[in-house]
Amino acid sequence: MATLKNTTINDTGFLKTASGTTAQRPGSPSTGDVRWNTDLGYHEIYNGTSWIRWGTSPTFVAATGGTVTTSGDYKIHTFTSSGTFTVTDAGDTEGSNTVDYLVLAGGGGANGDQGAAGGAGGYRESYPNPATGGFPVSAQAYPITVGGGGTGASGSTNPGPNGSNSVFSTITSAGGGGTGNSLGSAGKAGGSGGSGMSENATYGGGSGGAGNTPPVSPPQGFPGGNGSGYASGGGGGASAAGGNGSGTVAAGPKVGGDGGDGKTSTISGSSVTRGGGGGGAVINYGGGQDDGTGGAGGGGDAFFNTTGGDGTANTGGGGGGGGWNGSGFFGGSGGSGVVIIRYKFQ
Repeated sequence: MATLKNTTINDTGFLKTASGTTAQRPGSPSTGDVRWNTDLGYHEIYNGTSWIRWGTSPTFVAATGGTVTTSGDYKIHTFTSSGTFTVTDAGDTEGSNTVDYLVLAGGGGANGDQGAAGGAGGYRESYPNPATGGFPVSAQAYPITVGGGGTGASGSTNPGPNGSNSVFSTITSAGGGGTGNSLGSAGKAGGSGGSGMSENATYGGGSGGAGNTPPVSPPQGFPGGNGSGYASGGGGGASAAGGNGSGTVAAGPKVGGDGGDGKTSTISGSSVTRGGGGGGAVINYGGGQDDGTGGAGGGGDAFFNTTGGDGTANTGGGGGGGGWNGSGFFGGSGGSGVVIIRYKFQ
């Protein structure tokens, strides 16, 4: 190959550079090498470490939709209800061309009397970026679905329903698991599992519903706790399983399971915990009662003599159980979910 030094090209035509796809880049480039990348549609130069865009300014993701806030060089779009995230500029590798997300589904509903708890909504997050980078976007509209919480049910024979899914592009988080519909029945599977109900024919209890259903990695939630005689388990949370209920029909203390704790994220620019499971309630048959508390991150508390506490809105918290004290009560409803999208804009 010829080497030119201090060369003047006196011509009104053009100087054609090497060209090829990204995969055809030289295996051992030297600092200053220039080529036209046919995949990306621009000249790139090797800076000694990596290939970067040459001769133009970097561009960044730009988008609309939801409630938009700013944290340093990042914009955050928060959807507390369903809407559309519209990317108007997909950016490039020198600026930004990916986003991070938190997709949290609605929490499961609890029931009354036996007081089983709802599981937290499925929790999926890419922030901070894994080693492989963020979620790539293109200039288009992305429908956003924010799942609602399952409505709390009355009495032991009415099941607490699962929460609804939340969706961003290919990322779907499953609604939190609700409860069974008979004495001692099992909790339902979901993003996080609903708890098992107390009391069956032999004064045993139902098992907690499975979490991380359908399975994803890392897991979107954890199982609900098991019920025992006259004490229901707690709903599963985004970072921990629900606690088991304890106690029997015999006189003696009866303790409802606590809800599993949620996860803490700073994707919105501040530290917020979401995805707590609901607390499990007890039945008042003497010997003392201790209802379960909701998990950190919006899980509803349980109450043995009134309606269970609701999961907090936009945290995906599971509903708390409503225990029995001579008359029927409702379980708490699950909290609605949220979708948050973050990207570098400058």
